[in-house]
Amino acid sequence: MRDTLLGRFLEEFFRNKIATGAAIVVLLIVLTAIIAPLVTPQDPYDLTSLVLRDARRAPGYVGTGGYTHWLGTDSQGRDLLSAIIYGLRISLQMGVIAGGIAFVIGAVVGCSAAYIGGRFESLAMRIVDLQLSFPAILLAFVIAALLGQGRYQLIMALIFAQYAYFARTAHGAASAERQKDYVEAALSIPLSPWRVVVKHILPNSLPPLIVVATVQVASAISLEATLSFLGVGLPPTEPSLGMLIANGFQYLLSGRYWISIYPGVALILFIVSLNLVGDQIRDQLNPRLRR
Repeated sequence: MRDTLLGRFLEEFFRNKIATGAAIVVLLIVLTAIIAPLVTPQDPYDLTSLVLRDARRAPGYVGTGGYTHWLGTDSQGRDLLSAIIYGLRISLQMGVIAGGIAFVIGAVVGCSAAYIGGRFESLAMRIVDLQLSFPAILLAFVIAALLGQGRYQLIMALIFAQYAYFARTAHGAASAERQKDYVEAALSIPLSPWRVVVKHILPNSLPPLIVVATVQVASAISLEATLSFLGVGLPPTEPSLGMLIANGFQYLLSGRYWISIYPGVALILFIVSLNLVGDQIRDQLNPRLRR
């Protein structure tokens, strides 16, 4: 039955050529990011391989190491193609880790509030609504500025800024599931509230959460790049896309456009492709949009 449903889902997904193309782009980027050490001519983390006289060279320049820098080099002499691929790898890690943890926290908070109800539901949802009243970038910026630069600090900032979206979605879905007969049947058996939430309510609330997850992973990647660009994200030693764009921003007026433009194009392509895939999944999982 699952195979049949999955087959129908994929068949309908691949009918949309734009979504199919976006999915191919996402898969290629993810695969390239995973095997980055095998496909890049230079390791951007290896400071011993950097040569300052190779800094800010135009695309097509043949560097000291003997290989061609097809996208040029940045202000530190790093091969820009290698830095972009590693930057996509970092952005993907940040987005998936932060989005995954925010997914779990938000789902537990939302489903628990819907199940328990009463004062706990009111308090939990008021906190969530208060967070949602502020832009995610503002919350992430404040938390990142307080915690300082670093991967773990940035992940915590992204989680704090995003879990409320999952909590609100999970609460709405779980509230509808809470009224159904199978939940009442589960309550008639002496099961713990945690077991009812995890084994009955949460699994049936997953479809809308999956849709939100695809959007929030793209949002996390965008937030990470923005925070790194503003100087409160990852440290300068890690070539995230936001940091690459920030490092080359000052050279735009001098004609060295490639240092910022190419990482920016890669970031936009990845985020737009993720959003297109997420929109198609949303359309297929939403019964109202299928009519």
